[in-house]
Amino acid sequence: MTSALLSLSALLTASVLAAPAAGATPQNDRPAAVPAGWESVDGSELARITGDEKRTETPSAPGRSASGRSAAAPADESGTFALKSARNGAFTATEKNYAAPNTGALRARSAEVTGAWEGFAFEWHEATQTYALKSLANNRYVAVEGNYTGNAQNLLRARSTGAGTWERFTLYHNEDLDRWALQSALNGRFVAMENGYTGSLQYALRARSLEVTGSWEQFELYQIGN
Repeated sequence: MTSALLSLSALLTASVLAAPAAGATPQNDRPAAVPAGWESVDGSELARITGDEKRTETPSAPGRSASGRSAAAPADESGTFALKSARNGAFTATEKNYAAPNTGALRARSAEVTGAWEGFAFEWHEATQTYALKSLANNRYVAVEGNYTGNAQNLLRARSTGAGTWERFTLYHNEDLDRWALQSALNGRFVAMENGYTGSLQYALRARSLEVTGSWEQFELYQIGN
């Protein structure tokens, strides 16, 4: 009897220590490590780096979306930027016309900055050393949907009127690559662009990567000019 109990105990221990199967949903109990070659960037550094890069986008149709609908007035921001995916070369837009529960989902789908739909205010929070991203399309803060399930788990969505842990991100810059990465304060995961998705969430942004593995988690930042 003792031998049988020991065997069962060993089997259970081995199961707990085994690596998760490929494609398993990332667990939220282990934050991602700081990627090699990447440095976290505070508010003053963001202004300096983006100023040195002189990378600016002027909206092709100020105040309007690609569909021609008027966008909301810009929020009170510390820096206003467009976020371009290194994976597919498209700018991130706020899907304010999507139906619930995905209203305000962030998707890298715009060929150019057409107006507020592709604009985000990066608001630096000194106490937490993080940023909150506020969409200029609907004046809502971007949250990580940690309670969503399936393919939408940890979806980025502009839907909050205030900024807490769900809405906070650490911003990283890689000087050699001249690329940027976002890490969620909610689950410690890096934001990836879901290039392989199909349907309404194709190219959606989702906080799900343990590390910056390549272009899926890399972005370019463009200051939005007048």
